[in-house]
Amino acid sequence: MARVLQINLYDAGLDSAVQEIIQQCQLTESRQNRCVSATDAHGLVTAFREPAFKAVLNSFYWNLPDGMPSVWIGKLKGAKQMTRCYGPDLFRYVFENSANTSIKHFLCGGKEGIADELKAAVGKKFGNLQVAGTYCPPFRPMSDDEFRSLAETINQSGANIVWIGISSPKQEYFAQRLAKWTNVNFIVTVGAAFDFHTDRVRQAPGWMQKASLEWLFRLSMEPKRLYKRYLKVIPLFILFNIKEAISPRTHFS
Repeated sequence: MARVLQINLYDAGLDSAVQEIIQQCQLTESRQNRCVSATDAHGLVTAFREPAFKAVLNSFYWNLPDGMPSVWIGKLKGAKQMTRCYGPDLFRYVFENSANTSIKHFLCGGKEGIADELKAAVGKKFGNLQVAGTYCPPFRPMSDDEFRSLAETINQSGANIVWIGISSPKQEYFAQRLAKWTNVNFIVTVGAAFDFHTDRVRQAPGWMQKASLEWLFRLSMEPKRLYKRYLKVIPLFILFNIKEAISPRTHFS
């Protein structure tokens, strides 16, 4: 693991993460509700400033480096095999590589109807018909009884992997609470993957992703929603990493 802004990030690469998720799901005795977050610079900055969220991420089985800035820092710290583990790519590759297996998926997130759209999309795009159930969370805090009811639905479906597509940090808190009552292999938070794979939101071209310019593309698509985040997060990510390098044990807000 590579430690970036006091969070341990997965450093073995995207292919390795996909392979391990599939292998663990095929072991009948390994249902351990392992929480996984695809964590970008926004998530890391939020965790660095908010101890409660940092504790959530550090309780997870993996935090995958969703953005290239985290990968650059990780490589500087010696994680030579570290690659970007982009949430929508992880989602796609796991679905593609598990299409002809008995691994079942449960989709949780999005506005009303999006999870059902995604179920149809993964069948068409990735040839995977193993979606055991869907759920669209309400736009309000859920009670423990509601989480128990959702977990019961998931458990009865036989799902191995629960995919959560809401937004960070809400989706990570959601995953942590859900894991108290589920009996699955993995609970994976993948942010905008639901919108991307249902074609509700356009993804940046491959060359922009490779050049670490996806933020610019997304900003051009949703300027009102994202401009404050990017103008604030990217400078803070750089600043906090510099300060952490100078004084690793100091907390900055």
